[in-house]
Amino acid sequence: MTGAGSARVLAARLPPLLVAAQRVAAAVTGGAHGRRRAGTGEAFWQFRRAQPGDSAAAVDWRQSARSQGLFVRESEWSAAQTVWLWCDGSASMDWASRPDLPRKGERAMLLALALAAGLLRGGEKVAALAGSHPPVCGGGGALSRLALALAGSGPEMAPAARLPRAAELVLVSDFLVPAGQVADRVRALAGAGATGHLLQVLDPAEEALPYDGRIRFIDPETGDALLVRRAEDLRAGYLRRLADHRAALAAVARDAGWSFAVHHTDRPPHLALLALHARLAAPRDRGGPC
Repeated sequence: MTGAGSARVLAARLPPLLVAAQRVAAAVTGGAHGRRRAGTGEAFWQFRRAQPGDSAAAVDWRQSARSQGLFVRESEWSAAQTVWLWCDGSASMDWASRPDLPRKGERAMLLALALAAGLLRGGEKVAALAGSHPPVCGGGGALSRLALALAGSGPEMAPAARLPRAAELVLVSDFLVPAGQVADRVRALAGAGATGHLLQVLDPAEEALPYDGRIRFIDPETGDALLVRRAEDLRAGYLRRLADHRAALAAVARDAGWSFAVHHTDRPPHLALLALHARLAAPRDRGGPC
């Protein structure tokens, strides 16, 4: 199936995906709020101990009088942030090894929409990296508009020209392309000041190659076929190559200061979503509040 055909099929499945995404987001985030951090704002966040360089005007003398030591009152960063999402629309994502498993593209979309639903509840903005759709914020139809924009994402991780500096990205794909291609794109985005998170979504059969005997493998991208008489003879070499490829992807992310994680479609989606929320909530090492 072509990338455009896969996008049309995925768009047709959006209504149940939206319902499922809201359900997963509610289970994971509950009464979630925005990613709290110190910054310019009016809402009180926390007291912290005074540090060298803090001015006397920053010290909260009332709190300090009740405690041992000097304390500074911090406000919460109140500006709504935009998280940019990309779901791989390539043909390889339109595949599942068993009828009872979701296709990789469906699971990627579910995770992206569930993440977006939680962020929108917290007052943040979310946008699709591909295309020209503006960021959406909380309100009627926001998640549906984002879903349509994500369904139209192509196979290319092309950086959007409208990305602000210090943008935060979540890229969801099987990343079954040469690691050098991923490295080139990540370096370009990181060089523009973006930070990001790579989430590799794989079918469990892609992890284990559990086939035996005579098997015909078909490349979903090109349609090329390979007939193998004993698939089990390929397993050891395949697993080594997969491990090497994953190590290369992890190195790409690490070198850019990004995160990398793997999710299998036979695992509950809330596990990957919890990990994504934790990474998005973690303080950034550079650039200040995003």
